[in-house]
Amino acid sequence: MLDVAVIALRWLQYSGAVVLLGAPLFLLYSFRGADAPDLAWSRPTLRLAAIIVALGSLAALVAQTAVMAGSLGEAVKPASLSFMVTGTALGTAMVVRAATALLGLVALVALKPGRALWSVTTALGLIVAASFAWTGHGAATEGPGGPIHLVANIIHAVAAALWLGALAALTALLLRRAGPDDLAIHRALHGFAGLGTLAVLLLVLTGLVNSWFLIGPERVASIAGNLYGQLLVAKLVLFGLMLALAASNRFRLTPTLGSALETGQPSVAAMSALRRSLLVETGLGLALIGVVAVMGTLPPPASL
Repeated sequence: MLDVAVIALRWLQYSGAVVLLGAPLFLLYSFRGADAPDLAWSRPTLRLAAIIVALGSLAALVAQTAVMAGSLGEAVKPASLSFMVTGTALGTAMVVRAATALLGLVALVALKPGRALWSVTTALGLIVAASFAWTGHGAATEGPGGPIHLVANIIHAVAAALWLGALAALTALLLRRAGPDDLAIHRALHGFAGLGTLAVLLLVLTGLVNSWFLIGPERVASIAGNLYGQLLVAKLVLFGLMLALAASNRFRLTPTLGSALETGQPSVAAMSALRRSLLVETGLGLALIGVVAVMGTLPPPASL
């Protein structure tokens, strides 16, 4: 039961973290001045993401302590929690993550929506995303390769948050959009192409580095022989499907919307197609985060 709770809490933290970083960066990157569409949804959404990360991190600290101590009763003892926080990188990272998310929540309450708030939230979101390297396999590698693996893991987590968080923001925009916002949304979709391409390149490169340390080239042929390898295959399949949808959005659906806007034709059909595609891509992203949450609790093949 505790193992299930740990996985569920990891999924919640990942989901909140990608929104906390990717969404404000997307808003900062995409909209300037009076041409921005209605963004009233953004601050409540980011507040919820910050609350999920903060509470999820603290709950995960207790759950992880219970796994290590052997029972929930032992986990809530001050001595057990104190050791977890001060004696392990895992516990320290969870506390830092929760504190950073709470700072983000304060900013989201105190500041008005705009570039200053998006900048602060993005900076705090970077810290939250990077902290996952110390609660997964990224900080476990010893020897001269350890720093390389840790940096690759940090970049991998940040790149995933950039893509998935921006995807969440795009989905929210298309679900709430009004007719006069179509042009602004098209510009945002077009502008996201560069950020999305960068995120994908970073994910592929750092994914290869992580696989080198966690699996090793000599074990690639037998990757499906254990649960970790099977989940990695599932993760790659989900990533491939998301990449195919992203390519369709960029090279087919977004240009179709642009053509409709340029010629003055109705854009309802083009928007509907984009909305459906983004909803499916978002669903695949949530499933991918679930797979990653499980993988983080399993020993990688290189450690067996």
